[in-house]
Amino acid sequence: MPEIQRITPCLWFDDQAEQAAKFYTAIFRNSRVGSISRYGEAGHEIHGKAAGTVMTVEFELDGQTFTALNGGPTFQFNEAISFQISCETQEEVDHYWDELSAGGDVRAQQCGWLKDRYGVSWQVVPTILPAILADGDAEKSGRVMEALLQMKKLDIDALKRAFAG
Repeated sequence: MPEIQRITPCLWFDDQAEQAAKFYTAIFRNSRVGSISRYGEAGHEIHGKAAGTVMTVEFELDGQTFTALNGGPTFQFNEAISFQISCETQEEVDHYWDELSAGGDVRAQQCGWLKDRYGVSWQVVPTILPAILADGDAEKSGRVMEALLQMKKLDIDALKRAFAG
């Protein structure tokens, strides 16, 4: 029997849960859309959704389970919560950045952060970045921070050059 994932992020959408799950699973390898539940007649006076419309969509992104909920327009995403994607190569950075930012809010793109077409915030981060920012040499890490603050999509080679001086 597979181990149950103890913590599952739940993303609240107005009515785009299924479209968002399909969008995300098309971007990440080893991903899939799972079960879909639908609203019934019960609770209509509270949720206001028509019977038969999608309520929740379970999906996995590279083995991480998520739930997407069509909960209505009450709540909106903001940058206080984001998902980090660790990338080994510039090719990975480019892939995730380009795919997730397509149709998103370009004003919200800074230092590797982006907001996708659904308003969800992502951080596309090269795996080398935490180490060079935390380097004991304040001058080196300071140069990296200065370079980082000038970027939208992160450039691994430019970060390495800043670190090297």
